[in-house]
Amino acid sequence: MIDTHSHIYLEQFDEDRNEVMKRAVDAGITDIYMPAIDLDSIAQMANLEYEGIAFHKMAGLHPCDVGEELEKDFYGSLMHWVEQPDILGVGETGLDYYWSTDHIDNQKTSLRLHCKAARESNKPVIIHNRESTSDMLDIIEEEQDGSLKGIWHCYNGTVDEGKRAIDLGLHLGIGGVVTFKNGGVDKTVTELPLDKMVLETDAPYLSPAPNRGKRNEPSFMKYTAEKLAELFGLSLDELDKKTSDTACILFDKPII
Repeated sequence: MIDTHSHIYLEQFDEDRNEVMKRAVDAGITDIYMPAIDLDSIAQMANLEYEGIAFHKMAGLHPCDVGEELEKDFYGSLMHWVEQPDILGVGETGLDYYWSTDHIDNQKTSLRLHCKAARESNKPVIIHNRESTSDMLDIIEEEQDGSLKGIWHCYNGTVDEGKRAIDLGLHLGIGGVVTFKNGGVDKTVTELPLDKMVLETDAPYLSPAPNRGKRNEPSFMKYTAEKLAELFGLSLDELDKKTSDTACILFDKPII
């Protein structure tokens, strides 16, 4: 299985990262894609290694880290990293109106710059979205020139919003929320194409049931995969194959 969104480099894992990785291998995780929170995150990712797991880096600025003004020549700094061959994605970026609406214009500017970087590099953009779906999709529509690709991370929209996102070139990142009894995602995903979905954890956040409320980790993705397989009437192996192939194609990696 491929975890397309994990912050395994964060300090929450400093004390037991090897044990976490062992559990990931035991659960069948082969690849972990690591979105950045800010450009300093890339250094935290640099030395991660564990036998049996391939770690893949991304570069970007989380919308909750967008302040009163963007760094001077932020786009140049972003592209410096995005153009590196070991950076496989752009983000995470996006919009978040839940935690703060103080810097919405700058969040929108940042999202547009990440989309530009994704187009220029032909790498997927990873989009965080919280209480901002309409604005997020409008911006993606405006930035889409036929080449933009990416993931709506932690998809939790309506069926129509999911269809619009797919029509705009996005894939849907399915994480622990699909296992929540009142999350609603379990009601919408079966109305959307499985071949446009990838699995993710968002570790250490959004742990799936039965571990909701605990620190999330890559091995817990098996619960998300099991739930999604159940919803689509597939075996776990079939679900793993379909979502892993999709992730490999999206990130321009050989199919496992």
